[in-house]
Amino acid sequence: MAVRVEQRQVAPLGAEATRIVRHLDFALLAAVAGLIAYGLWVLSAVSRNDVPGDPDYFVFRQSVNIAIGVVVLAAVAMLDPELYRRIRMPLYAVSLVALAAIFVADPVRGTRRWIDIGFFRFQPSELGKVVLILVLAAFLADRARRIDEWSTTFAAVGLATAPALLVFLEPDFGTAMVYAAILAAVLFIAGARWLHLATLAAGTVVTLLSILWVLPAAGVQILREYQVDRLIGFWNPDSDPSGATYNISQSITAVGSGGLDGRGVAGATQTNMNYLPEHSTDFIFSSLAEQRGFLGAALLLLLYAIVVWRGVRTIAIAPSLFTATIAAGCVVAFVFQVFVNVGMTIGMAPITGIPLPFVSYGGSSMIATLAMIGLLQAVHVRGRLAAER
Repeated sequence: MAVRVEQRQVAPLGAEATRIVRHLDFALLAAVAGLIAYGLWVLSAVSRNDVPGDPDYFVFRQSVNIAIGVVVLAAVAMLDPELYRRIRMPLYAVSLVALAAIFVADPVRGTRRWIDIGFFRFQPSELGKVVLILVLAAFLADRARRIDEWSTTFAAVGLATAPALLVFLEPDFGTAMVYAAILAAVLFIAGARWLHLATLAAGTVVTLLSILWVLPAAGVQILREYQVDRLIGFWNPDSDPSGATYNISQSITAVGSGGLDGRGVAGATQTNMNYLPEHSTDFIFSSLAEQRGFLGAALLLLLYAIVVWRGVRTIAIAPSLFTATIAAGCVVAFVFQVFVNVGMTIGMAPITGIPLPFVSYGGSSMIATLAMIGLLQAVHVRGRLAAER
């Protein structure tokens, strides 16, 4: 009798799992799988000479990161997003504690962004992106009837400011910008008034001007010296090609030398001779463009476009304001990272250290991005199930 009872309990779970799998967005999954495979192929070619005697060093570790991320994606896709709505404050608290714990960790290259957990180096700011999307979406969904009030907008800004400020102080200006993009996206989708959005945009401009010009002119330096050098290099990349603007100069050279179909792995001198810094992380797009040319870079951007298209479609079929806001936050965070990373490699955006999703080497970024894909799948499944009902 006990065995029969257990079977009756398991069967509904299996049936629910089958329904979820049947309603997954397989086009999105195919595009993500293509990006992961393409990213591993690019990483293999780019990093093969980086560790003497071990050409697969980065590829093996990235494969482990992908395996963990796929498990996270599957788990997140299976869970009803409403669960996060109920536990948003504990998630938010854990995220803030993890971000604050960074400041007692040992600095790496002058920054505090990672926490060592045994064999794995964890970056809390990557997890913070996902948590911020869930927390803001839940808050704005609960305040849907009061979305046109200033108090709602300011409260949402306050929720985003706390983790963004901690990330900025690491210092990690690029990821703090991602947090700001998430805030703007969720407010827009939730239906915040245009006046509120315009006011926030004006406030952002004033803050940036204060950080970049007003406060430094008064003797108060907010940014680190290397961050100032990066901004100067963005406005004038030829000002110091052997010093402050070396990275961007080498990146533009690598992209331009790729031509239409690239110089091949063996002929990519900028990458192979280490003229191009961080060619497996921040500037991996530059190495791709050098080795595979315009055609190879265009294929990558096409796969990104498919992911964005399916993400926008998920926003359209989301069954509730809460789930639509989650999907919008994930899509905008993804697009923003792609735009800034690719833009900085060709001189269209300042160098910020934002990774290229699914391509740059890094465990925290890979897992967090796959978690966002899992959220998109969870919203897509619930939207299709709601449409059937």
